[in-house]
This record gives sequence, structure tokens and C-alpha cells, in this order.
Amino acid sequence: MLNFSAIYSIIAFRIKEFLQEYHYSLLAPLTTNLLFILVFITVENNYSLSMDSGSFVEFIAPGLIIMIVAQESYDNSSATLIHMKQIGSLDDWLMAPIYRIEILISLIFTSLIIGIILALFNFFIFTFLIDIEIYNFFYFFYYLFLVIIFFSCLGCFVGIIFNSWDSQSTFSSFFVAPINFLSGTFFSINYLPDNLKAILLYNPYYYVVSFFRNSFNDEFSFNLVENIFIMFFILLTLIITSFIFFKGFKIIK
Repeated sequence: MLNFSAIYSIIAFRIKEFLQEYHYSLLAPLTTNLLFILVFITVENNYSLSMDSGSFVEFIAPGLIIMIVAQESYDNSSATLIHMKQIGSLDDWLMAPIYRIEILISLIFTSLIIGIILALFNFFIFTFLIDIEIYNFFYFFYYLFLVIIFFSCLGCFVGIIFNSWDSQSTFSSFFVAPINFLSGTFFSINYLPDNLKAILLYNPYYYVVSFFRNSFNDEFSFNLVENIFIMFFILLTLIITSFIFFKGFKIIK
């Protein structure tokens, strides 16, 4: 039986901390995305960049939203656990009447709430700069949820396995950032050579980015096989992270 009171308390505490640190947790990612948008607007105006579907800036805007949400989902959960390990507060949580799997659920739900706030806030600001509109809200939130769950699980995995900020930032630099930049955030697969295109076709996160971007189009094409591939990958990540939390591998420094 899950301790819903404990889960709610952890979520409320994390959300309160997120809002109190808004200059770092909310304004900093927004500033990064605004810089990307302003740079690409300038480049597009001077070099006539365009996509088959229209404006290049309008093409990359959904990718920027999902990229910043993914990065924040990873950072939030991994930084929380590593910080708690270093100051010893994780030991207090473990002595409380709460299961480790409930801690994982709390961190994932916290990332979901934070990710939704970030996505909507970025989208709202983008509407003042470019012509962008969500046509399918169901798929917008569906694929947003999948991204948040995947990267928050990665963050929890790293936060449990490792104890130092060096390990957390190394994993971010060599895995999280590359998978964000090389999964169709800034480009269409149609413009790649065939050998590189084949690599992306086996990358489930590419399909998530692609379907999320399609939620901004008036014509949404749903592919069942690709979505089963995505769901299998997300569930596998969730199961592995849950297993590590359940077994308590290196949970105490």
C-alpha cells in the first residue's frame, strides 16, 4: 500500500523549492531557449533558411521546448538525490516510514509537474516571437509526459548509482546533451545522408521528438509500430530504475 501522504509531502516540498528558485529553475532555461530562438530568427532572416513545412524557426521551436524539459527533468531528479546524499538528508528519508519506490514515484511526479510548467511557460513566451500553435493538446501532453518520465528515470538512476556532481555532469554531457541534440531537435531526418538516417531510425527518442513536433501541425500522423517501440523503451527504463531503487543499490554513501 502506497503512502500517499508521504508522496504528496515530497512533491509539495520539491515544487515549493522549484518555485522559490525560479531564477535558476524557470528563468535560466527560458533564457537559453530565447537565445536559441533569437539567433535562429536572425540567421533565418539573413540567410533564408526554410523547411519543407515552412519556417525553420517554427520547426525547431517544439524541439527546443522538449529539449529544455528533458534537461530539466534529468537535472532535477539527479541533483536532488546527489545533494541529499552529500548532506545526509537521504538517510532521514530512508528512516522514515516510506518505501524507496515511493521516493521514486515522488521524484517522477515532481518532474512531471515541473516539466509541464516549463513547457507551457516556454510555449507562451514563444508565441510573442514566432507563429506557433498547438493543434493537438492530447499528443502534446502525451509525448511530453513520455519525455519527462524517461529523463527523470535517467536522473534517478544516476542519482542513486553515483555520489558526486562530477558523475552527474559527466553523464549529462556525454549522454543527455548528445541525445537531445542528435534526435531531430534542430534538423529533419530527410536532410541527412542515408547512413546517418539509418542510425536515427533505431533511436526511440527521435520518434518522441518527431511526434511531439507533429502536435503543432494541423495534420497529425500516428504510427502504431513506432509508438510501441517508444513505449517499450520508456517502460524498460522505468523498470530498470524501479528495480535499482527497490534493491537499494548504493543508496547510502
